[in-house]
Amino acid sequence: MPDITTPRDLFLHELGDILYVEKKLTGEVLPKLIDEVQDPDFRKGLERHLDQTRGHVTNLEQIFDSMAEKSETEKCFGFEGLTKEHDEMIDEVSEDLVDMVDAGAAARTEHYEIAAYNGLIEMARALGESEAVGLLEANLKEEREALHEVESVAKKLRDETKATAP
Repeated sequence: MPDITTPRDLFLHELGDILYVEKKLTGEVLPKLIDEVQDPDFRKGLERHLDQTRGHVTNLEQIFDSMAEKSETEKCFGFEGLTKEHDEMIDEVSEDLVDMVDAGAAARTEHYEIAAYNGLIEMARALGESEAVGLLEANLKEEREALHEVESVAKKLRDETKATAP
């Protein structure tokens, strides 16, 4: 018999999925990117987003609490694929391209998170979980802002590359 049999079960599973992503970002991925990047503005943006992401974890755990559920992560294979792709690419590029690779990886991750939060918000609304909706919308807003910032950094990096191209 399947473990996920109700809309609530599905919501909790998906909530655990994004909790896994946010915890991996705070514990491993963002600190690694911060160490890798050379552009000081990009580094500051990643550091700022690391602080925000810690708040995202808190918000997600608060949702579990409000639903009288234990906060449990669910391994997110989509995110694992994104991180694996980044790690393989970093091994293949010259040092002067690391920031561009990291900007692309960050943008893909933000798009993934935005899609996840949009889906969770719709599920929370359908379940009548208004507190969850508010917390998820707060996380979504910051993810959209982070995406905008990453896209700005990526444009700057592309413009700099064009200026130095032979």
